Amino acid sequence: MVSIKFLGAAGTVTGSKYLVRGAGKCLLIDCGLFQGERSWREKNWDSPPCDLAEVDAVLLTHAHIDHTGMLPRFSRLGLRCPVYCTKPTLDLSKLVLPDSAHLQEEEAEYRGERGKSRHHPPLPLYTVEDAETVLRYFRSVAVHERIELFPGIFATWRRMGHIIGACSISLEIGGRCIGFSGDVGRYAVPILKDPEPLDCGDLLLIESTYGTTEQHETSPRDELGKIVSETAQRGGVVLIPSFAVGRTQLLLYYLRELKEAHRIPDIPIIIDSPMAADATQVYQSNPADYDDEALGILKRGQHPFSLPKLGFVQSRDESIRLNKIDQPMVVISASGMLTGGRILHHLRNRVGDPRNTVLFVGYQPPGSRGAWLKSGAQTLRIFGQEYAIRAKVKEISGLSAHADKCELLRWAKSCRGRPSKIAVVHGEPEVANIFAKTIGDALGVSARVPAYLEQWDV
Repeated sequence: MVSIKFLGAAGTVTGSKYLVRGAGKCLLIDCGLFQGERSWREKNWDSPPCDLAEVDAVLLTHAHIDHTGMLPRFSRLGLRCPVYCTKPTLDLSKLVLPDSAHLQEEEAEYRGERGKSRHHPPLPLYTVEDAETVLRYFRSVAVHERIELFPGIFATWRRMGHIIGACSISLEIGGRCIGFSGDVGRYAVPILKDPEPLDCGDLLLIESTYGTTEQHETSPRDELGKIVSETAQRGGVVLIPSFAVGRTQLLLYYLRELKEAHRIPDIPIIIDSPMAADATQVYQSNPADYDDEALGILKRGQHPFSLPKLGFVQSRDESIRLNKIDQPMVVISASGMLTGGRILHHLRNRVGDPRNTVLFVGYQPPGSRGAWLKSGAQTLRIFGQEYAIRAKVKEISGLSAHADKCELLRWAKSCRGRPSKIAVVHGEPEVANIFAKTIGDALGVSARVPAYLEQWDV
C-alpha cells in the first residue's frame, strides 16, 4: 500500500509538503513555509502534522521558502534524515534558510523592543542555528539520474526552469510511481532551459498558481523599460519587492538588455539584499542550467547579470543610507511578498512620494501587504503605523516564474504516459478547482484538488 498525505499547498499556494508512505518507508516531498493569510501562517506554529522521527528522507523540488522553509523548525522538533536535492538547490538553501531564520529573529527582536506582539517575549519560528543544523543533512543529486534512495525506492529529478536547480521529481515506491511537478517554469524565457517532461506514473501532482491565467503578449522587458523610464523622468525611484532567487536575476538580465539598447537612462540599479547578491553568484556558478541564449552571452565574454552602475548593498547601514538618496534609481529588495526584511523600510520611506513607483513582479497571496497595495488601498500598515500610499503601484505579471494555464497544459501533455489521477495543488481554491476541470478534460483523467491534511491511496 502506498499513500500520500497533503500537508501543505492544498487549498493554498504556499507551504508545499507531501508525506508519502510505502515499502516500509516514509518520505517527505518538499517542506515549505506557509505564507499569505494569517490563518495559514499560524499553521507554521502548529505541532508537526506527522511523526518527524518516522521520516526517512526529504526530497526537495527547489529552494524557495514555500518549499523548504519549514525544514529548520522540523529539524528542531526531531527531523533527522537526509535531505536530497540538486546541487544548485543545495547552494541556494545555504543562503535562503539562514536568511529566513535571520529575518525572523530580527522581526521578533523588533517587535519585542516596541511591544508590537501578542506574545511576550516574541519568538522566531526558528533560529539561524536551527537552519545551519538542518543544512548538515543535505545531499546533492544529479539531474536525470535514477537514484536508489532505499532498496526498491527510486527518484529522478528533471529540470523545470522555475529557478536554477528547480526540478520535478518522479518517485517510484512500493510498485507505484508518483510525479511531483514542483513549480513549473515558463517556456522561452531567458536564462534557464525549458521545463522537461517526466514520467507521469500512477499519480501526478501539478501546481496551479496561474492555472486560470493566460499571460498577455506584451514583452515584460518592454513593460519594465517603460516603467523605469517614466519614473526616472518624474525624478522618482522604482522600488521592486522581488524574490532574491530567480526573479532578481531575471530583472538584471532584462535591465542589462535595456541599458545596452539605450532604452532606459543609465541610472543606478541597486540590489539591496545580501541574499540576492549571493544568489546571483549561485546562478553564475551553475551554467549547466542555462539555455542557449544565456550560454551564448558567456561565450562572447560577457555575463548575463552584469550591467553599468550596478551596486549590491550588504550592510544595514548602507541600506538605511539609500533612503536619503533623492535621485532616480531602481532599488530591488527582498522579500517578494513583503513579509519582512529591508523592503518594508524602503516602502515606509518611499510609498508616500508620488514620484516613486512600487513595482510588483511576482505573485501576491490574498491577505498579504502586496495584495493590499494592488487593491488600490489608500494607506498601508507597516510596523504598526499607517502610511499614506501616494506612489504609483504597478505590476508586471509576465515576469512570473510560474507557467500559465497554457504552459501547464503543454507541460502535462509532454509528459510520458497518462496518470491514473491528478492532484491539483499549489493554487488558491477557486483557481485550483477550475484548473482541475481544465486539465482533467484535456487529458481525460480524474483530477481534483485535495484538502489540507487529506490522505489518498495511490
